[in-house]
Amino acid sequence: MFKSTDEVLAYLKDNDVKFVDVRFCDLPGVMQHFNVPAASLDEDFFTDGQMFDGSSIRGFQTINESDMKLIPDPTTAYIDPFREMLTLNINMEIVDPFTGEVRMAEIFVAVLGASNLTYAEATWTQTLPDWIGAHVRMFRFYGSAPRLLVPDNLKSGVNKPSFYDPELNRTYAAMAAHYGVGVLPARPRKPRDKAAVEAGVRFAQGYILGRLRHVTFFSLAACNTEIDAAVARMNGREMRRLGVSRRQLFEAVELPVMQPLPEHDYEYAEWRLARVGIDYHVEVQGFFYSVPHALIREQVDTRATSRTIEVFHRGKRIAAHARRYGGQRHGTLPEHMPSAHRRYGEWTPERLRHQARTIGPNTEGLIIAVLVRRPHPEQGFRTCLGVLRLFRGINPARAEAVSLRAIEIGALTYASVASILKHRLDRLASPQAADDTPLLHDNFRGSRYYH
Repeated sequence: MFKSTDEVLAYLKDNDVKFVDVRFCDLPGVMQHFNVPAASLDEDFFTDGQMFDGSSIRGFQTINESDMKLIPDPTTAYIDPFREMLTLNINMEIVDPFTGEVRMAEIFVAVLGASNLTYAEATWTQTLPDWIGAHVRMFRFYGSAPRLLVPDNLKSGVNKPSFYDPELNRTYAAMAAHYGVGVLPARPRKPRDKAAVEAGVRFAQGYILGRLRHVTFFSLAACNTEIDAAVARMNGREMRRLGVSRRQLFEAVELPVMQPLPEHDYEYAEWRLARVGIDYHVEVQGFFYSVPHALIREQVDTRATSRTIEVFHRGKRIAAHARRYGGQRHGTLPEHMPSAHRRYGEWTPERLRHQARTIGPNTEGLIIAVLVRRPHPEQGFRTCLGVLRLFRGINPARAEAVSLRAIEIGALTYASVASILKHRLDRLASPQAADDTPLLHDNFRGSRYYH
């Protein structure tokens, strides 16, 4: 009915329109609306938009980020035929008023070789978690697994492309083994190796993306809801040459010979190399997990899922922990600890205290405080070694002043001690720093604590 903002404004003025019904769609697909007086509309309304509270609409924003903006689309405006008072209906697009950010997504397309049954979904990236997740959802969509996958040479799936012996990403290979499928990557720049999917991609671009090119989505889930509907229509559409749909051909020809799915979906896992520290813990994304203490300084493999952390040494699993996302940074199993904190790996609490004692009593007090603060003294070894390294090459009196200041303010981490040293906060230490007697504190424990 209208082609521009000027036409809408002219119509409102010339026809004495009373109200404008502002409409927009929420994420579940329900049309929301509210009325504004037609006299309040001007060019700024169409260019700057209308602010509204997004926290009241399902799935949009939390209360602390609730400001959102509606931008009118003048080409969608029309007169409501059912209102008693003359009312113009107009659809709005929703944007973030602060960033106006538009984020591009990737599209994952899979096509079966005989029936051309197509699966498609949008993902944010082509990184390994999205790549594996798309495959898991693809298998769930088909309800069965093929004998062979022919993917692109995507870095997330193929570490080293080769016609004769391609090297697969470890996680991708584990996912394929879970479903019992082989993986034969297409040769670089050889689209005929996967002609079906190449044709499927072109068809998907026209059938799916072509229909959604003017739609703005405000979540990946909303985008995939529309893609699912388009894929369902495409797979249910009769193919002219064969007289049957992709879905019908799949159920008649391919499904009977495909493999059943395993009982559980593959759980994404990330593998990393790590080295066991002197405190017999390995680090995984900022948290520390224990392994048997005999493996100090050994190289191990870590396998991280959303729920568990597993550690492998020479192919054998040596430790398993519930994954940590908060709370204490150390996860220590009692069976991994050396009996009675005996000497191992040349480092013991007594050795650390002795080295600190050569600098002075306050430094020894700081080391004791660090060890006592942790549930197990070995968990403080890294901090103690870091602190002692900080004191290398500086005057012992300065180290003593820094140690005293750290104890007084409870700064018992490596970063805190380094900050005191860097910013010369030790100058604020109390006069007790000149005392040669060890610093006493209620939380300090005697040597019997370690034996």
